Amino acid sequence: MSEAEAKAELDMDYLIGMALRYGVILSVALLIIGIALLARDGAGAGEVLGAGSPLNTSVIQVPAILSGIPSLNPLSFIVLGLVVLIATPVLRVVLGIISFARERDRLYVFITSIVLMNLLLAIFLIPMIVHL
Repeated sequence: MSEAEAKAELDMDYLIGMALRYGVILSVALLIIGIALLARDGAGAGEVLGAGSPLNTSVIQVPAILSGIPSLNPLSFIVLGLVVLIATPVLRVVLGIISFARERDRLYVFITSIVLMNLLLAIFLIPMIVHL
């Protein structure tokens, strides 16, 4: 391994580590803000716990979450924090595919791509099937 390849690998490892670190920090910050807003408003518990709760992940749409952020909707912050938390390991897998592709390691690109497909199926497809 040349010095340039070793530096590129270290850079990719650093990027992956930072993505994981900042993803978790951002997610925790959003959750804390959402919980604080929920405690401040003293409302929203019925929305969270009710039978018609919008927390059904198969029907939540990203524009609906983002539209609640400017109005300081506690539920929007909490759900966005959870989305960021779930997206963080998915981003790690995507960065892993990029890293293996840069190393020209086809086997691990293939294996990691299967892992990514499984994650995306579990996140997007399975909830829709379960609620049919």
